[in-house]
Amino acid sequence: MSGTPGSLRTQLLVRVGAVLVAVCAAMTLAGVLAQRAYLLDRLDGRVVDAAEHGLARASLRPGDDRDLTFLDGAGHPAGLLAARLDAHGAVTAGAVAGPAAPPRNLTPGQRTALRGIAPDGTPHTRTVPGLGTYRVTGLEASGVRVLAGLPLDEVQEMTHRLAVVEAVVAAAGLAFAGCVCAVVVRRQLRPLGRVAAVAAEVARVPLGRDRLGGLPRVPEADTDPGSEAGRVGAALNRMIDHAETAHAERRRGEERVRRSEERMRRFLSDAGHELRTPLASIVGYAELMNRGTGPVEPAPAWRRVAAESARMTALVEDLLLLARLDEGRPVPSAEVDLAALVAEAVWEARAADADHTWRLALRLDAPALVTGDETALRKAVAYLLANARAHTPPGTTVVAAVESTAGRRLVRVRDDGPGIPAHLLGTVFDRFTRADASRSRSGPEAGGSGLGLAVVEAVACAHGGHAGVRSAPGHTEFTVELPPAEETEDELPSPAGALGLFERR
Repeated sequence: MSGTPGSLRTQLLVRVGAVLVAVCAAMTLAGVLAQRAYLLDRLDGRVVDAAEHGLARASLRPGDDRDLTFLDGAGHPAGLLAARLDAHGAVTAGAVAGPAAPPRNLTPGQRTALRGIAPDGTPHTRTVPGLGTYRVTGLEASGVRVLAGLPLDEVQEMTHRLAVVEAVVAAAGLAFAGCVCAVVVRRQLRPLGRVAAVAAEVARVPLGRDRLGGLPRVPEADTDPGSEAGRVGAALNRMIDHAETAHAERRRGEERVRRSEERMRRFLSDAGHELRTPLASIVGYAELMNRGTGPVEPAPAWRRVAAESARMTALVEDLLLLARLDEGRPVPSAEVDLAALVAEAVWEARAADADHTWRLALRLDAPALVTGDETALRKAVAYLLANARAHTPPGTTVVAAVESTAGRRLVRVRDDGPGIPAHLLGTVFDRFTRADASRSRSGPEAGGSGLGLAVVEAVACAHGGHAGVRSAPGHTEFTVELPPAEETEDELPSPAGALGLFERR
């Protein structure tokens, strides 16, 4: 993390430094003031002692308010100021004495500077012209009033020296504390700097690129939840993970939309082609019959028109069914017996095609009841059998099995035909998908539209189930699994393991 003026490190150092300066200044000021108060208190005591001594000696001559004989002699403090006061507080006589020098009388200006001091023992600070600043006090006893004062030079000098010493010590302490704080802040913010570097690197990555992966991450050592920087690093890693996941999901969504659009275009093209073929046939035969000429016989022509109409009707019905199921409309809710439904479909397949071997197998550990649309389920089973009939050669064995357990209902349609090519297994349930030539077509379903297995899957999904397929040469099996119907008190379970087997060639 750089030390630019706006960086967090600089701001922390500035603010910590400001706090340290304020604390040191407050401590220095408090020390100086406390020392000055102590020195003043001592000086005031000396001033009061001098005033009491002068009052005691002046009381020996109470009648003369100009008498300063109490200043005679040696031993006075240096710069001692003494004066006599009248009843109005005016200085009537005053002088300055020293340890060895004779007293010097005060000038009128100096006496004026001392005017107004009450003789009540209260210390006062006065600036006396020519002498400096003094601490003075006045006392009175038996009508005798005296004033005494000592200079503040010593107190001021000691206070000044103390202030200088404390300022120097504080400056040295501030310099040392600032260096320590700079080192500590730099070390503590180093993980945050690495997190910021990762964030800056991620910010430089263009999010619009096709693949958003391999973005840098904050190192594991910088994601410790016990520190603020670690929590920021962990949150940044989670945000990067979310960004990659969201980008990948968006790309997958775009790919799904693209594939959906392609399927829709292909679906519309195939649907148009499938509808155009029978429609063109119907229009052609209708024009020939309207002309009334040519070798076309009316009865075969009408049969052809009816067949193409039926083919087109079945295609339209399948498209409508798929559209309705795609919209997610709820299917009619009725109880359907899968065993009976599949059995009827097998009998119908036998009646329609005698070239295949059709078998029905029932393995019922519970009633094979489901809830749904019986018509749609019947059509799905019919399409499974028709698919096996259309894409396997004569003589193929087709087994339609119904398995019912407590938790599921399963319809299996398997055959021993040539199988489905591996590259087609993933698209057999797509709409308008037809098997290639490796699965030979026969019978009337050779011209199927390719919607049968799509209808099977859509019906299974609409009923809460799913459809699947497995294929290998000699074994192809389609499965439709459906959820069971809700049990009622009137239901009687079928015998466990019941097996029905019907065969016809």
